[in-house]
Amino acid sequence: MSKLRFVVPAVAAALILAACGSSDDSADGEKWSYKSGDGKTYTADEIPDRIIAQGESAAALLSYGIKPVGIYLSEPVEQNRSLAGFDLDGIEILGEEWGKIDAEKAAELKPDLIVSSYWPVEKAYGGMENAVEESSKKVGKLATIVGPTAGESIETMLTGYEDLAESLGADTESGDGAAAKADYEAAKERFKSVVAEKKGLTALGVSPADDLLYVAVPEHSAELTDFVEWGLDVTIPDSPNPDFPYWENLSWEKADKYQPDLILLDDRTYDTSLATAEKQPTWTSIKAVEAGAITPWPAYWVSTYADYAEQLQKLADAIEKADPDLT
Repeated sequence: MSKLRFVVPAVAAALILAACGSSDDSADGEKWSYKSGDGKTYTADEIPDRIIAQGESAAALLSYGIKPVGIYLSEPVEQNRSLAGFDLDGIEILGEEWGKIDAEKAAELKPDLIVSSYWPVEKAYGGMENAVEESSKKVGKLATIVGPTAGESIETMLTGYEDLAESLGADTESGDGAAAKADYEAAKERFKSVVAEKKGLTALGVSPADDLLYVAVPEHSAELTDFVEWGLDVTIPDSPNPDFPYWENLSWEKADKYQPDLILLDDRTYDTSLATAEKQPTWTSIKAVEAGAITPWPAYWVSTYADYAEQLQKLADAIEKADPDLT
């Protein structure tokens, strides 16, 4: 995952799982097969079981009872929203900063699969983008990398993780995983119903920084894409950063360029983000801010049905209270 989304050797090559390969279609007779976010289908003679996973991907696997041998993250473990509540005992932590993964430790784990979401804008799996440290990229040579597409839809990403878990031997039809999916479906229907009752309500996704107010482009935010699909009118900024189209970068002098009825505030570090915004005199020039119409936006971290169900219920509560005639 690119750092700004977070406003965030030959020896190694020898460890590549020889049995893993890729093709446009699954090969007959293979014991393991998965169509990944890069559009390729990966196969192996045996089901992989020594897995290194990126933080949010690790949470998705853990939600189905699949425990990775190693995890790399873009922030300290205790700050990772996705992994909260999961037992990480016995899992090697390979990195807690974006772009930095301990390749030597990763090699010692002898993985036969690496799991991370695929980001279409960068055309890379999270942790393997061009801007990460070259030493970290060596991890990508240890085993085949797979994972669903991120940045397009949380719903389709969750389906991708569900398919991956099933391919790895997890029971996705019963137990906690199935119950969480049912909760998600109920939360989604409530969200859609609440939005339908708020005709004309507009929302805007933002992430404050000291020098800029980042305005989210729904097309490249999986959560916002879902919300739009389910009827919420999320403002589309008209001047995204051409080099990094996830955001439009507004100077604080222009913070009031868009006037939504509801502010969706990046909640990866919600309190810090809000404090950063409140230092800016122009923050309250946004009418929704002045009216207190601000709610957390679960930006770029949701990777389980349980988390999405919880966040959708909270968002539905906020939408119920919002005034569609504010602006």
